[in-house]
Amino acid sequence: MSNEKVRRLYVVDYLVTPDEKIENAGVLCDGEKIIAIGGLSGFSLGSQLDLIRFENAYMTPGFIDTHIHGAGGCDCSALEKSPRTLEDMCQTLCRCGVTGFVPTVVANTPDAMISNLGHLVSEMRRMKSGAEPLGVHVEGPFLNPCKSGSQPVELLSGIDLKFAEDIFKTGDGMVKTMTFAPELKNSDRLIELMLEYNVIPSMGHSVADEAETLRAIDAGATRCTHLFNGMQPLHQRDLGLASIVLTDHRVTAELIIDGRHVHPRMVDLACRCKRPDRIIGISDGTMAAMMPDGEYHIGNTPIKVVNGFSQTSTGALAGTTTMLNSGWHSLMSSGHLAETRAARAVTSNPASELKLNDRGYLRPGQRADLAIFERGTNRLLMTVVRGEIAYKSEEQ
Repeated sequence: MSNEKVRRLYVVDYLVTPDEKIENAGVLCDGEKIIAIGGLSGFSLGSQLDLIRFENAYMTPGFIDTHIHGAGGCDCSALEKSPRTLEDMCQTLCRCGVTGFVPTVVANTPDAMISNLGHLVSEMRRMKSGAEPLGVHVEGPFLNPCKSGSQPVELLSGIDLKFAEDIFKTGDGMVKTMTFAPELKNSDRLIELMLEYNVIPSMGHSVADEAETLRAIDAGATRCTHLFNGMQPLHQRDLGLASIVLTDHRVTAELIIDGRHVHPRMVDLACRCKRPDRIIGISDGTMAAMMPDGEYHIGNTPIKVVNGFSQTSTGALAGTTTMLNSGWHSLMSSGHLAETRAARAVTSNPASELKLNDRGYLRPGQRADLAIFERGTNRLLMTVVRGEIAYKSEEQ
């Protein structure tokens, strides 16, 4: 009989599954799959078992970032001229506990968007290691110029159904989400087209009123892009996108959880209003994430990063450099969520919305995508992707 160890058991102080916490627990993996979880006493530690034991540590499912423009010097909106590659981004995200992500692209000229998207999809399908690209989020150009954010107004446009279909065809099934302003003419027809191509319609960068927002939701819009950012503020009589999203559980709300884009009390408000399965924490990260301060870009927009804070030349916020491994704790500190519910926002909730039934939980049959952190400091100790150790802290 071969002495090769064929199974690996990870042992930590506790698991956040994320439905529950299990103390003094282990996760047993066989190749890419989790085959058992539970208290350590339930495992037989045989000689053919590769045992990895962590002291003073806890484990969550690998994080899934569904709105991220870049990281580690890679800009997904201008991949061909990016100083770092998508492969670099995949490796960088493993150092943040991220095992899956949705590259997000911003508005450009039609030819440039189609060219970049084709290149991005080709590169995504070539990736074999590191965090896995799960699809593409197209954030623009069908946005309201009044809420352009860091995107150049001249690159935004009204809804062009032919261009939208060209985007979806070029994406070849990989476009998973598109952000649009529901007040724009033909938004109902765009939603219909998105649903035909299995694209999640996400409302954002908008000044939509109550009627326009509800009309879009009734037509099939089920997501809101970075709630509170890129939309009208809350008002007690004039209801807009933010008000409706807070109170309509048909819609999942993205929250940028960097501690800067959204005031802690507004994070608290969102967490009080939305159902536990209707909040998704996102980084909205840029190519500057995990990079030193300096000058970068998002597509055609130059950005400057000082002390980790990203802005355009006009002073507009320009994405973030805060990744999910640190940002998700704001859902506990600001949103007053239990650890399990906060973890859902960056693991099972995004997996569920993307219809990824094989990940997002620590349970038998799921893919072995794991993130292990030090208790107290929350420092990342290890990231496991598809059962392979993709990152290990030098101090571990």
